[in-house]
Amino acid sequence: MTKPIRRIGKFCTLALTFVASTSLALAQATPVALNPMQSLSGHRPLEVGALVQGGFGVTENRNDFKFFMAGAQAGKVLTGNHGSGFLRGNFEYGVQLFPFWQSYTPKFQRELCPTTGPCSGPYTVGGTFTGVSITPIVLRWNFAGSKRISPWVQGAGGLVWTNHKYPAFGGPPYNPNNDGPNADTSVWNFTPQFGVGMRYFIRPRRSIDFGANAIHISSASLGDKNPGVNASVQFTVGYTWWK
Repeated sequence: MTKPIRRIGKFCTLALTFVASTSLALAQATPVALNPMQSLSGHRPLEVGALVQGGFGVTENRNDFKFFMAGAQAGKVLTGNHGSGFLRGNFEYGVQLFPFWQSYTPKFQRELCPTTGPCSGPYTVGGTFTGVSITPIVLRWNFAGSKRISPWVQGAGGLVWTNHKYPAFGGPPYNPNNDGPNADTSVWNFTPQFGVGMRYFIRPRRSIDFGANAIHISSASLGDKNPGVNASVQFTVGYTWWK
């Protein structure tokens, strides 16, 4: 259990270092102030954008899980800037919707084993899962940043539905506990997550966005079994319009 935690901690440290160094480098090269986070002046911006996201599992039994999704996001800055120094910034509430969501997992053989009688012949489970994901709660702190750069940190919680019970579960070894009629996962999974990122304003009210998220996927025992994906790292690239 300590290895995944160390991996996520190392990932978060590298991501924060990348965001900070990139922000500093770009800030020194861009004299024109395009970042609306620097001076809100009573205005609370609204953002709408498109984004793609992809990544991979990081725990020992999920290293070969891959993810890709595409969708949209929206957010509303709710406060003016508060604080001082590099922590100065504002609070934003947002939502994300991925109507295209896929997870690519290993295929393996499973059998159906009733509580009495022999197991059925093996059949293939796993592979590609397709679904829809919504994250209705995105709580983000936007740092005031520089003339073009606004870094951020966020915590979020969402839900994903898949066309088959995710992830696949079962033997070998084959037995009623692993492969019985009451040994399935769920088509519904929750996605609590933490992320860091930055916006680069290419012109007024337009930004390119980069993010990195640590995401946990769990059915919270909605199914008979809850193997989930204990930890995954997923990266986002998006384009945003500001009003």
